[in-house]
Amino acid sequence: MQIRQLPYADPGVPDVRSGTRFLIWLGRMQLGGQVRSLLWGLLLQLSIAGLPVGVGLAVQAVIDHDGGGLALGCGVIVLLGAGIAVGDTMLHRTAVTNWITAAARVQQLLARRTAELGSLLTRRVAAGEVVAVSTGDVEKIGWFVEAFSRFAAAVLTLMAVCVGLVLYEPALGVVMAVGVPALALAALPLLPRATRRADEQREKAGKATELASDTVAGLRVLRGIGGEELFLGRYRTASQEVRRAAVRSARMWALIAAVQVLLPGLLLIAVVAYGAGLALDGRITVGALVTVYGAVALTHHPLRNVEEIAMAYAFSRPSAKRAARVLALSRTTDPSGRTTDPSGGAGDRARKASGDLYDPVTGLIAPAGLLTAVVCGDPDAAGRLADRLGGHPAEPGDDHVSVRLGGVPLDELSLDAARTAVLVQDKEPVLLSGTLRELLDVPSSGDVRPEDALAAARCDDVLDALAQASVDSEGDPMRTRITERGRSLSGGQRQRLALARSLVTDPEVLVLDEPTSAVDSHTEARVADGVRKLRSGATTVVLASSPLLLDLADRVVLVHEGRAVAHGTHRALLADEPRYRAVVTRETEDERAAAPEGSPDGSRTARRVAALEGETA
Repeated sequence: MQIRQLPYADPGVPDVRSGTRFLIWLGRMQLGGQVRSLLWGLLLQLSIAGLPVGVGLAVQAVIDHDGGGLALGCGVIVLLGAGIAVGDTMLHRTAVTNWITAAARVQQLLARRTAELGSLLTRRVAAGEVVAVSTGDVEKIGWFVEAFSRFAAAVLTLMAVCVGLVLYEPALGVVMAVGVPALALAALPLLPRATRRADEQREKAGKATELASDTVAGLRVLRGIGGEELFLGRYRTASQEVRRAAVRSARMWALIAAVQVLLPGLLLIAVVAYGAGLALDGRITVGALVTVYGAVALTHHPLRNVEEIAMAYAFSRPSAKRAARVLALSRTTDPSGRTTDPSGGAGDRARKASGDLYDPVTGLIAPAGLLTAVVCGDPDAAGRLADRLGGHPAEPGDDHVSVRLGGVPLDELSLDAARTAVLVQDKEPVLLSGTLRELLDVPSSGDVRPEDALAAARCDDVLDALAQASVDSEGDPMRTRITERGRSLSGGQRQRLALARSLVTDPEVLVLDEPTSAVDSHTEARVADGVRKLRSGATTVVLASSPLLLDLADRVVLVHEGRAVAHGTHRALLADEPRYRAVVTRETEDERAAAPEGSPDGSRTARRVAALEGETA
């Protein structure tokens, strides 16, 4: 795989059972690049290791006054120098390619999983952790993948050097054969502590990133309540904890590096001292001593790769674990839409669904073609219900209970079919930067024009504001750029633009979670009427508690303590269902107890109901 061929047509199905298994899977997927990097690494490492042979031949030739031997030694040095130049250049190219392609594979997997889960991802994993995985963790994972081939080349080179020295000078070769493995394994007792400190640093850095992300996302609110200094102090504390953890981790890695320098130096001193004694006794030549000395001195280079792979694994393992945890999140079944045939064989069926929307967990039924309003006393429960209606189980116990559309479980549909069938708009939708035309250029049925969707969402003032803000689009609001997350617009304007985007898609079922929570009552009534008219004959589910929306619904369902306990029209439920009235009117238990069921006249509850009926009339 070459960098110019990115992105991958298919990044594959990762092994996410653990961080280590994920790293192994990545290595297998990069097998071709790993082999090329290994071969170039061997050329580089063996050329470096072979330099002492040429130097030894040249030194011995000078001592023996042998011109031919000197030419041979110089020729070997030149040849090995060329091998070093070529090997180093190509190893760098292949290693960087492995790093970038591995990182790109992980990023594609994360992007694919994010697209599959949508907003449910941040409900299961903190937004800061997602940011940390897609940035710093990706780099660390790519580092381990590319370092592994260089480590393998270093190990093979050390083995070749030890075997060669044993054959060349057995007396000194045995010392090397025993000493080099000991040097390679000397840092192992220190690795567990270094790994723990690296994990601690990574955990604290992730928390600091999450805190920073949350602070930036809520900066406007923080300024409104004067909480900037409070959160700034919290981030300073978190960043100082990261700094202290990084210093502790660096100290341990510095100790490991010192060991990797000290022990080879001691081995070199021992070999030189022993070899000098053998040379004085005439048991080996001076050239042989120079050769052995050079071989021992240059083992420091491959030993550094052993230290690097230990460090890369220590840092990449928790990163891979985090990535695997995110990638392990999924819909209830294979998003490709695989189902089991009645005969027992597995097949792929491009299934479509239409009809009533039914949630087995709550018992909620949204009849086809009607506007159904759902009232939940708990906003968090409403958010989880919206996720479940979109085919995303929000609770662990919901994994095997799928919402059904026309009797067909959503998790048996392909991802594209499920998204076409049911679209869920969060209560806090995100607007991406770009022009308004680009914002509304989304996959759709083509039956709803952007102009009609904007009119239904009552975006006239938004269009006027964009036209006035236009600089180079000649006053055309559709060509005016919207800033990141629509920060230049008010909360109500952003909410209505997001609603217009959802209306343009024209799905089989549209689920809206508090779509008008950021607008005033007058605008809310107009938006509700526009949505009802535009979605006439289509299935729409609105999770809300606003009487203005509820009074326009064809059917209202009360979900209490996780179950659908009542349904009917808004006015009927307001008059007959105390639990519904308590949610809609914000009635307290004391007020309900003070007002007898049979005689509500004159009570505070009756006055509130009458006011609401007048407001919705």
